[in-house]
Amino acid sequence: MTAVAVVVFVVGYVLIATERVPKMVVALAGAGVLLAIGVTDSHEAFYSNETGVDWDVVFLLLGMMIIVGVLRRTGVFEYIAIWSAKRAGGSPVRVMVLLVLITAVASAFLDNVTTVLLIAPVTLLVCERLDISPVPFLIAEVFASNIGGAATLIGDPPNIIIGSRAGLTFNDFLVHMAPIALIELVVFTLLLPLLFRGSFAVDADRVAEVMALDEREAIRDRTLLVKSGLVLAGVLIAFVAHPIIHIEPSIVALLGAGVLVLVSGTQPKHYLAGVEWETLLFFAGLFVMVGALVKTGVIGTLAGWAADATGGNALLAVMLILGVSALLSGIIDNIPYVATMSPIVAQLTEQIADPVHSQALWWSLALGADFGGNLTAVGASANVVVLGIAKRAGHPISFWEFTRKGAVVTLITIVVAAPYLWLRYFVLA
Repeated sequence: MTAVAVVVFVVGYVLIATERVPKMVVALAGAGVLLAIGVTDSHEAFYSNETGVDWDVVFLLLGMMIIVGVLRRTGVFEYIAIWSAKRAGGSPVRVMVLLVLITAVASAFLDNVTTVLLIAPVTLLVCERLDISPVPFLIAEVFASNIGGAATLIGDPPNIIIGSRAGLTFNDFLVHMAPIALIELVVFTLLLPLLFRGSFAVDADRVAEVMALDEREAIRDRTLLVKSGLVLAGVLIAFVAHPIIHIEPSIVALLGAGVLVLVSGTQPKHYLAGVEWETLLFFAGLFVMVGALVKTGVIGTLAGWAADATGGNALLAVMLILGVSALLSGIIDNIPYVATMSPIVAQLTEQIADPVHSQALWWSLALGADFGGNLTAVGASANVVVLGIAKRAGHPISFWEFTRKGAVVTLITIVVAAPYLWLRYFVLA
């Protein structure tokens, strides 16, 4: 069964990468094959926390997509788009930098999926106004969301898993992860003109037209905007207050969506129009495929080999976990990878006497998984969501177009993270 799970996953991954078949079809077909031949079963696929569909992710996305769908009817995205373009003087480079910084900061205090759901519509409108391709901007924002999300406990789903397993608090992540996330953001921002060179040509007449616009005229329904704003604010506050109220973000998002639909009176055809059904189904299928690898022990074996190779050397263990996590998280998805790797890291920490060195293992896992999520188009949830939005908007982003840029960003962020871990936990500790 192990060999079958590997073959199905590899074939599916190749089909997704080559884009010969829609990725939703590949994921659902792969999941169907694994269920049909008994590699996994309905209980493992639909009810297991370790090997099944992560319904928290699916329903978090569904709830936020509905909220964004209602919010879009107010004209607020057009307002923010015009405001951003005018503040940047119509310069595409400055627009990209501004949106990247907004995305990174927001991702630290929300989760990165919610952030890209809110920022992507704005980006599409800015680029439409300037008559330039939104693809480089959307890709840059995904990278920024994964970098910024690394800063806090709630910014990226792998951090929540690590925090729970290791007993690390919101403040622990701020102290240990926020500094390197800030450094990485600065490096990434400086890299933008080179990484996306050739993407910033704009017609001066379009710039003049944008600068002449009044963003206040973009608001179409102020009453709905107030209602949507209050509900969204409540949802975001509940996200941040999760350690206190202990209500899962998925529940918060669904409740927020339900309340907003109720108080706004929006018709189903309007609020459901913004739901990325293909993305949600792709996630469901992908979770089953990866879950089969978890169930058959493939991921655990790979992670175990990496752990055994350290030979008790704390620094070697930290660097190996960082590198392997970046690679595997980018290939399969950082959420199931971290869920599988966490118990192994927990065992490793027990073998290291120095508490500073042992805790460094957790930070190397978090950094590798968070930054490794940028490696490919399926490395992190935010990547998949943005590719789905781009496709629906008529600007499809190919797997390899994303991965060519993602490989560069991942390599640079890991190269920067390695000396940070060495200096902070082995030299200056």
